[in-house]
Amino acid sequence: MLQSIVTLIVDTVAGLLAVVLLLRFWMQVVRVRPPMSVAHFTFQLSDWMVKPLRRVVPGVGGYDWASLLGALLVALLSVVVTAGLFFSLPVQLILLLALLRFIQWIFYGFMGLIIVEVIFSWINPHAPLAPFIDALTEPLLRPLRRVLPLIGNIDLSPLVALVLLQIALRVISGILPGLA
Repeated sequence: MLQSIVTLIVDTVAGLLAVVLLLRFWMQVVRVRPPMSVAHFTFQLSDWMVKPLRRVVPGVGGYDWASLLGALLVALLSVVVTAGLFFSLPVQLILLLALLRFIQWIFYGFMGLIIVEVIFSWINPHAPLAPFIDALTEPLLRPLRRVLPLIGNIDLSPLVALVLLQIALRVISGILPGLA
């Protein structure tokens, strides 16, 4: 009972922080300027971690590697607190579990962005956040749009991307039970 409560709290807090750190990194990768509200939220929530990490890992190639490292450290800390606290696991296994959790968060983040883009396209394609979300998902969907034709003027690339991300998640999740 206590383990499930601690796991819920740690996973929620760590997941939110990791999503913000990964979003911060991805915004620089795709070179998109976020709306003021998103930028304010992202930077306020993550500056305390990113600014000190920049002293250790400076930005190279125009990328904020400190944000990515911060997300990886959050994954490591969450695995240590949830799995390491209740089980005695070797360090190598904790590191591998943290890496797998980090990869899962990346896939879940991409899935969330695609779902939000699809909802915007159905409900209000001219919403203020729609161009921002579109810019974040374009690098994922562009290769699929080159291959998949429009069917009845409907773009199926988000659906295919979601299926591919789900497959990748299942592969990653299939690795996890074999480790524990």
